[in-house]
Amino acid sequence: MPERLHYGTTAKVLHWSIVVLLIVQYLVGWLMPDVHGGPPGVPMTWHISIGTVVLALIMVRFLWRLTHPVAPESSLPAWQRFSSEAVHWLLYVLVLLTTLSGWLFASARGWHVTWFFVAPLPMLTSGDPALVKVLNGWHQNFMWTLLMVAGLHVVAAFVHLFYYRDGVMRRMLPGEPATGMFASNDKRSASRR
Repeated sequence: MPERLHYGTTAKVLHWSIVVLLIVQYLVGWLMPDVHGGPPGVPMTWHISIGTVVLALIMVRFLWRLTHPVAPESSLPAWQRFSSEAVHWLLYVLVLLTTLSGWLFASARGWHVTWFFVAPLPMLTSGDPALVKVLNGWHQNFMWTLLMVAGLHVVAAFVHLFYYRDGVMRRMLPGEPATGMFASNDKRSASRR
């Protein structure tokens, strides 16, 4: 299957859905009461429920990326093409690990959580105080690492949008690939590479 030069509608919808849900997850996670105090309340139920949706979406996104590859921007230097690919795959892995470790943490706590207050979520492990501590640490580490790598990804996207003006970010924005000034490869942006 030949590689595409830009992301299609499905990839874009998956990408931006995950972005929005992760923003909600971080806000809920930081604003909810202490999770070590007792059984999960409403914020934790929302947090875990949204986390399972993100987990499902990242698995679909991963499979979509494997079956619908997109060629790296050919105008980029080799180091940028390599680092872009590495960061994308690292983001997929971190989103997967963050969401999965959160669900495992809830299961290890022995919490019986319903999915959006509708249906019970399966327990991925049994209650285990020692495992709770380990999984909480993993979840926190994955969460902070994801935040840092996502921040790097956002900074790189804005550098391409506003500094290089090379159309790289436009490949993931709604609509067709970059045209006009963002697709131009003028002397100034070429000399900065």
